[in-house]
Amino acid sequence: MSVPFRERNPVIIGAISIAVLAALMLAAFRAGDLPLIGGGNSYKAAFSEASGLKANDEVRIAGVRVGKVDSVELAGDEVQVSFKVDTPSKFGTQTKAQIKVKTLLGDMYLALLPEGEGQLQEDATIPRSRTQSAFDVVSAFEGLADKAAKIDVDQLGQSFDVLADLTQDTPEGFQGTLRGLSRLSETVASRNQQIGELLQNLDTVSGTLAKRDEDIVELMKNSDILLRALVARREAVHTLLVSTDRLARELTTLVRQTRADLKPALDNLQGVVNVLIKNQNNLDESLRLLAPFYRVFANVLGNGPWFDTFIANLPPAPALPTGGNG
Repeated sequence: MSVPFRERNPVIIGAISIAVLAALMLAAFRAGDLPLIGGGNSYKAAFSEASGLKANDEVRIAGVRVGKVDSVELAGDEVQVSFKVDTPSKFGTQTKAQIKVKTLLGDMYLALLPEGEGQLQEDATIPRSRTQSAFDVVSAFEGLADKAAKIDVDQLGQSFDVLADLTQDTPEGFQGTLRGLSRLSETVASRNQQIGELLQNLDTVSGTLAKRDEDIVELMKNSDILLRALVARREAVHTLLVSTDRLARELTTLVRQTRADLKPALDNLQGVVNVLIKNQNNLDESLRLLAPFYRVFANVLGNGPWFDTFIANLPPAPALPTGGNG
């Protein structure tokens, strides 16, 4: 015989309900990891550097989103990127991976370049030999400095001079071109020291940029947040600008309408100011003479609702009888 629901132990029912709710909440937060709901196959790729790639960035094949990045972690001297492909996609066993720039604000995405036969196995790792990080400006500047430092500018200038001597019988236009190149080489040779200092400074700048890589990425993220906030508040900013323009126009109209009424008042006010300025000395003397009067007046009335003062040569009031016989 079943027990009615009202007669069952409420403690057991409450415990079971809390357990079911906790399981549902956990499933809701971890829905992406469930086999039927989350779906998709997981893979890994090894890179020399992260280049600003982060979790939840897109994974693309031929520009089409096919998944997202799960995590970016440091594994020894390389960076291991774990990603999931949640769209049916075919990419062979020799597939390559690249980190590319998504926006000018520093957003990145992981690009897969399908190569090879068959299908890349789930949980397989794309080795570092088949991956490429985003373009590194610091490395480019460092390479430019190394290559430019090896140029013998004196020998380059002599080569242009010899070439100009050997082509004396060539057309005038070509000779002018060679002479210009010769003067260019002489200018470069004369500024060899300055060019060397410039390259050294470029190397210093590249080193500073390399050390502040995380700060630059953080600045780009903050700029992205600011732009998104401005876009989100676009309607409010538009309303503020429209209201400001309307207020300016109304103030302009008010000034134009009241200009005729304000002019006589301003003229009279100017006359009053002139009179006050003309009698400034008299006003100062009046204020100076009023100071003792105000001081005495305050002493007389400052003790309460009566006059507290002294009158000289006034006889005292006669004493009143206190009563009694006779």
